[in-house]
Amino acid sequence: QVQPVESGGGLVQAGDSLRLSCAASGRTLSSYNVGWFRQAPGAEREFGAAISRAAVRSYYADSVKDRFTISKDNAKNTVYLQMNSLKPEDTAVYYCAASYRAIVATTSSEYDYWGQGTQVTVSS
Repeated sequence: QVQPVESGGGLVQAGDSLRLSCAASGRTLSSYNVGWFRQAPGAEREFGAAISRAAVRSYYADSVKDRFTISKDNAKNTVYLQMNSLKPEDTAVYYCAASYRAIVATTSSEYDYWGQGTQVTVSS
């Protein structure tokens, strides 16, 4: 079993960059596909990005594609989400999640272990 722990959130201005980290305790993240999801106030949790267990494949939601980059450092047991050109609509709690399923999923129900989330606020 793995326990993801997010960090790196904060308050930034539109156009700024931020890097989120997802560290893990328990089993190593190399055993899991890892995804980043986000949830804005009053909205449902939505998919942002995901990366395969071997970090060979990555997937992005259209809303973040070309602005966000997911990466995985298995030696550090950490997954990162580099967020560039941030917009006010990116404001949300960002969650890291791990999945042991064979296929990299973009739906939250396919993820088994979740972190507590980190707040990202982008001011205009």
